[in-house]
Amino acid sequence: MDEARMWAGVEQGRLRLADLLDALPPEDWERPSLCTGWSIRDVAAHVTANPQFGVGDWLREAARARGNFNRMIHDSARRRAQAPTGEIVAQLRNHAASRRVPPVPGAGPDSTIMDVLTHTQDIALALGQEPRIPPEDAAAGLGSLWKLKFPFNPRKNLAGMRFIATDTDWAVGEGAEIHGPASAFLLLFTNRKAAYEQLRGPGLPLAKAKQAA
Repeated sequence: MDEARMWAGVEQGRLRLADLLDALPPEDWERPSLCTGWSIRDVAAHVTANPQFGVGDWLREAARARGNFNRMIHDSARRRAQAPTGEIVAQLRNHAASRRVPPVPGAGPDSTIMDVLTHTQDIALALGQEPRIPPEDAAAGLGSLWKLKFPFNPRKNLAGMRFIATDTDWAVGEGAEIHGPASAFLLLFTNRKAAYEQLRGPGLPLAKAKQAA
């Protein structure tokens, strides 16, 4: 998938997430997401950062967190989550077409589409909803994830398995096979246990064991 198509997928993904959030009653915003310790409000607010933050914003957040990446992501999301829910939805819509990326090596449209689609699932699946994730867009995000070494490293942490999408032409790895929709591999590669319900194959017990270790 070329960059223009990936950025179109990012924009469409943000708009779909905005529509999902806009329909939520107030109490659902405070429910837990698939991200441990993060509410749906926290995750939604986090997704608004990438399309708006410039280099200076990220440097300020890093300084506040004293260089701790996980703390930076968590704390910046919590601060942004203090905004009214209507404002969070409006930010997603108003900046849906933004092509800003964090100032880190490898950041681009593939990592951005991965972020949007993974967090959409964090929210929707926690609410018992089935989000619409285009398989080709999910596969583009998986390309980014498979190259990562931080904060996730699926190539190393899930070695000895072959991952095969059942809804698009995508496969990586060598070993015991795991089959399922491309969107479920976004969850598996980012250590979301909700992925297990959607995946099948002889490699699945090995994946569970490795992620539990």
